[in-house]
Amino acid sequence: MAEFADAKVLIVDDSRFDREMAREALASSVRVECCEHGAAALASLQQEPADIVVSDITMPGMSGVELLERIRREHPGTDVILLTASPTVDTAVQALRMGATDYMMKPIHAEQLERVIEQTLSRRRLLEENRRLRDAMRTVEACNSLTSVLEPGEVYAAALDLLLNCLSRLRGLAVFHRTSLPAQDAVAFRGLSEAEARDLRQILVEDKPVDVESLDRIELVDRSPVHEALRSVGLPAQTLMAVPIQGREGEAGILWIFEDGRRFESDEFERAAIVRGYAAAALRNAERYHQAKERAFHDDVTEVYNARYLLGATENEIRRAERYKQELSVLFLDLDRFKLVNDRFGHLVGSQTLRELSQLLLQCVRQVDVLARYGGDEFTIILVDTGHEEALVIAERIRRTVEEHVFEAGRDATLRLTVSIGVATFPEHGRQRDPILDSADKAMYWAKSRGRNRVGSAARLED
Repeated sequence: MAEFADAKVLIVDDSRFDREMAREALASSVRVECCEHGAAALASLQQEPADIVVSDITMPGMSGVELLERIRREHPGTDVILLTASPTVDTAVQALRMGATDYMMKPIHAEQLERVIEQTLSRRRLLEENRRLRDAMRTVEACNSLTSVLEPGEVYAAALDLLLNCLSRLRGLAVFHRTSLPAQDAVAFRGLSEAEARDLRQILVEDKPVDVESLDRIELVDRSPVHEALRSVGLPAQTLMAVPIQGREGEAGILWIFEDGRRFESDEFERAAIVRGYAAAALRNAERYHQAKERAFHDDVTEVYNARYLLGATENEIRRAERYKQELSVLFLDLDRFKLVNDRFGHLVGSQTLRELSQLLLQCVRQVDVLARYGGDEFTIILVDTGHEEALVIAERIRRTVEEHVFEAGRDATLRLTVSIGVATFPEHGRQRDPILDSADKAMYWAKSRGRNRVGSAARLED
């Protein structure tokens, strides 16, 4: 029984001779503790659980039957083997009906006791392995829900919910960083108050971002930036299970599960590993989906967003501006006499010029703004949180930047361009997508009608 060396067997018998005989028979195979009455046995179990209790039925004070009932109620994971001096079958049947795992006749023999203990421990191990297998299968089945999550940013929150459920835990958080997109550090919380979540978000996203690529395996962590953040908002910095999740295209995050006074068991690591594997697969799938969607929303020539993306983004930004009572401006840009470039230098140079112009425009706006090729030589820029006067200043800066830029035209040739820009603002010039885009477009044509290479305001159309 060397494989059961960590198992504990508690012998309960008022006969010192029987206790010592049992100890001598089992001491080389398992950990043995002896008690002379039921009360002492219950006190011992309270201090340290035992795998098996071997108890005489007839003892002074608490009988073996009463001890069995208490153990079944207070320590349901413990097997009980009863010893009886009665040679009748009825006694054995009664012991088994009461919940005993097995029974033995007195006087007991060392070989017999050792065999029964080994059989009981083997059965316990098999039941434990079956339980862990069932838990693993349930975890795998639950993880199938991750396959329907197609947004990379949503995988972490879904995986956090799944992991907490599979581990029967209540509190946790996910910290993730989407390196493929700007300003995409984020967190998700479960089991924390709104105030705690708000303060932790400020620390973990804005003040002291967590290096989500610092771990490459599941670990129990007692010290980390997350612990410092917990302490700073008045939460105890307890042991956390850290479960890192990484994609293949820059997506990465860590799930942090709170111990909350209940020690993490080895089978919880197994279930966490299953969730981690499925979450990583879901993340890679979401990355591929995101890339495919991005390609569908990007212009093939300039690699900036296309008109299809622009229409959806304008709708979303208008709703956001309306919700937060902010302004939003739209710039419509059209290259002046760009047809002459294609006629003189050819369409290959024309396409290269549009690409170069796109990069130039990207340098003139913020990361939160949206640049899209509307079609042909027309471009549109959404300036979030930007009023009309500020938008006119930005438009003039763009006009001047384009005018001063020298574009390559191949074979050491160069060319210069100018641009006409129309500016419209929400809600001043419309509260819906189409009216705002139409106002900016008309303002751009107004600028062209006034000699090109200038900025036109939708406010002029109202004069």
